[in-house]
Amino acid sequence: MIWKKVLLMAIGIIAAIALGSLTNLPVIAQTPTDLDLAAYHAPIHYQDTDSTKYSGDYITGFNYDGDWRGTNNWDNLSAYPLNAHAYYSVAETCTHRFITYSFFHPQDWTDTPFDQEHENDLEGLLAIVRKDGTTFGKLEGIVTVFHTNFYSYTPAGSPLTNGAENIDGILTTSSYNSSPHPLTTQEAKGHGLRAWPAGNFNGGSNQDGIIYYPSKTTAEVSESGNDRNVLYALIDVFASSGLWQRQLDEASSSTGITYATWGTFKGDSSGSCGAGTPTCSNNSANTPWGWDDSNDGAVYRGEMALDPAHLTDVYFNGLGNFDTTYIRNRYIQDLRDRGYNSSYLPLGWPSQINLNTLIGKLKNQC
Repeated sequence: MIWKKVLLMAIGIIAAIALGSLTNLPVIAQTPTDLDLAAYHAPIHYQDTDSTKYSGDYITGFNYDGDWRGTNNWDNLSAYPLNAHAYYSVAETCTHRFITYSFFHPQDWTDTPFDQEHENDLEGLLAIVRKDGTTFGKLEGIVTVFHTNFYSYTPAGSPLTNGAENIDGILTTSSYNSSPHPLTTQEAKGHGLRAWPAGNFNGGSNQDGIIYYPSKTTAEVSESGNDRNVLYALIDVFASSGLWQRQLDEASSSTGITYATWGTFKGDSSGSCGAGTPTCSNNSANTPWGWDDSNDGAVYRGEMALDPAHLTDVYFNGLGNFDTTYIRNRYIQDLRDRGYNSSYLPLGWPSQINLNTLIGKLKNQC
């Protein structure tokens, strides 16, 4: 009969664990999918719009017009619905997860005579998330892309302090779908991105703008340039036949239809590009692995995606226990698996980044 008692005791312990009644046992966080993780921390996004051309400020997907050709996105703006999307990617170390988010616009446009226009526009941010034992971790800061400048922000209570770069402000968060989301904002026309409430649109009823909310599946089309509740669907950068896959496929050739060179979309002056200003520049929109701050020292082009732990380590102090090597980083893994190394580089690879050193930052486990 002793074995029956032991069996019943074991069943009771298992049931208690399942019900969470043994509070003295350690809590083991579930491992979220990348989509779940991205959705949990995704921005509530305030997009300023300009009444001259509202549609020029709607966020959408690069292939909103049904193809991956970079040189017709400006031209097709009025011919297709602009369902709202944002791209994301996740990299992971033993201490942190790093999530990039990026918002695409078919046009970077202007109606100012001395400004410049170009086809395609992709600007975004890096979210720095500590693995604190909870399922989704804790957001410690973000770095945003405002053309050729990066801005850094921390939420209240973050341990992060100024590093080689100064923190530019406090990050406001708001609860949505039972999780705290950072508030971000993009300017009209040029679409530089910062933390809310920078810029000309903070949600006021007398202001032109759209408030976008994240969704795992739903991509809505704004009813107008003044819409306060539009869902944007999250798209994995690493999705099959998506932005990253196409970059790898075109990385050794200049004859592709999506990319002009590493990290830069193709774009030309066809259509009306340049009509609002004397200049329409070609091949001027960059991906996260092509984003660059013009004066941030030892952080190089594309590292916000390729090596976000290094960028974070340079930009901030107060990091505490902080790992700079990766148990997951698809950017590096896929480059390695395609056979790229310091002796065989993609066309246009940033000269300051040693690819062999980058590959050396991969590891199998903590």
